[in-house]
Amino acid sequence: MSAKGKIARAAGLMSIATFISRILGYVKDMILARYFGATGSADVFFVAFRIPNLLRELFAEGSMSSAFIPVVTDYQTRHGRGEANRLVSSTFIFILIFVGIICILGIIFAPAIVSAIAPGFLKEPEKFSNTVLLTRIMFPFLLFISLAALTMGALNTRGVFFIPALAPATLNIVVIISVLTLSMQFTNPIIAVAIGVTSGGLVQFLIQMPSFFKQGYMLFRSQTPPLNPPFAKDITPSLPPLGKGGNGGVWHPGLKRIGLLIIPSTAGLAVAQINIFISTILASYLAEGSITYLYYSMRLIQFPIGIFGVAMGMAVLPALSEHSVKGEMEKVKEDFSFALRLLFFITVPAMIGLIALNVPIVSTLFQRGKFEYAATIGTSDALMFYSLGIWAIVGVRVIAATFYSMQDTRTPVKVAAAAMIINVIFSLLLMKPMKHNGLAFANAIASGCNFILLFYFLRKKLGGIGTKRIVSSFGKTLAASLVMGVVGWFVVRSEIWTMSGYGLKKAAYLGSAIIICTVIYMLLSYLLKNEEMGYIIERVKEKMRK
Repeated sequence: MSAKGKIARAAGLMSIATFISRILGYVKDMILARYFGATGSADVFFVAFRIPNLLRELFAEGSMSSAFIPVVTDYQTRHGRGEANRLVSSTFIFILIFVGIICILGIIFAPAIVSAIAPGFLKEPEKFSNTVLLTRIMFPFLLFISLAALTMGALNTRGVFFIPALAPATLNIVVIISVLTLSMQFTNPIIAVAIGVTSGGLVQFLIQMPSFFKQGYMLFRSQTPPLNPPFAKDITPSLPPLGKGGNGGVWHPGLKRIGLLIIPSTAGLAVAQINIFISTILASYLAEGSITYLYYSMRLIQFPIGIFGVAMGMAVLPALSEHSVKGEMEKVKEDFSFALRLLFFITVPAMIGLIALNVPIVSTLFQRGKFEYAATIGTSDALMFYSLGIWAIVGVRVIAATFYSMQDTRTPVKVAAAAMIINVIFSLLLMKPMKHNGLAFANAIASGCNFILLFYFLRKKLGGIGTKRIVSSFGKTLAASLVMGVVGWFVVRSEIWTMSGYGLKKAAYLGSAIIICTVIYMLLSYLLKNEEMGYIIERVKEKMRK
């Protein structure tokens, strides 16, 4: 199979698994909306959840993979699987100790953390104390999700993508079970959600372990690394003594290289999440419900970002890293261009679709129980402005992966710092006239600036990355998407979205509109002779011939 085929296949498997996870995530969100609506209690949870959710984005879909995969791929390519296995085990021990200490400190200093991320809550003692409690309950989630990210990265380097991508689904399942079974056991029912988050993080780590061991990895490496999976009878895992690395110590030399990459790569890949974090601080000064509107709208744009952007970024990183280690820079440029064009072809219509169908989508998913039409409008407006930045957020995933494959972390972190400054400036300028919508719009502006700057510096670094080809493909994709969006907007004009309930009727109506939009987009892409449309058709023909 060609390199393009491997990347597309890996991205496809991860997209399917991520789709399942996201659907379960929306089921979870619908249950939360039904139980807690857009109330002060919901605001408390979502502020407390910002901390583990931010760290999940940083570690599970950001810096851990970006710093870990290139280094492990390097050792695996140059020195073989045994050396890569030792590096993975050394990283596991480090995370267990270091992140464990961070969790303890986070629990102790939870009041200071909540004061920093939601200073507006200080005026309401009960609200503040509840947020601190939930933060303490959910802080261990960081350790579990970091270990889950480690196993995910290790499996990705061996070409295993589906199970790691499916693992986050268990988090949503556990949260749903916790809400349905435990919420009535507490005076403050929202505590059940926090317990579910922490428990779900643990399950997300454990569910990957069978595949992890099957690939020959060990949590605590043996003195003589096994060449076969650790189920062999002659292998007895044991914790070696502390040392400087090599066969006789815990700390592998590659761990230092990961450490040097992980801090700047965190800032480089996590700019979108940091911008959301800033929005939470500012939103705590706005009207009640503002934080919830921003949370649910961000959850909705995370659907295409997670299914396509994150999946493509993680799928292309091992291939780019291997090309970079071998000095095959032309292949790096070709794979980057292909991944970005294919990603835009899939994601841009999703972005336009969210803008055109914003009210029907929010009404169908959330408008029931305590989540009323006013909350639908507040969330829909924020969704429209957040959606304007989707193309840039997903694009940054691929550009950043290309930088990290070459173990260049300085450029992304500089651009990330600039983007954060832009976000703060526009947030402060827009939050008064546009309320919470101004914060969403500022995030989209900052994301666009982040992408444009990163693209410029990557082009400068590689000496040409097929810019004309990328721009031409993007133009055709955008044109087809805009026509699709206009048609979709007219199709869903109805008073049904103002009413609560009618879930099945709304879902059927919205589903029909989405099918119509999809057919229109595919037809227009074919007529415009979009290169990515041609690639997909060829892939389908190959499958049918087999």
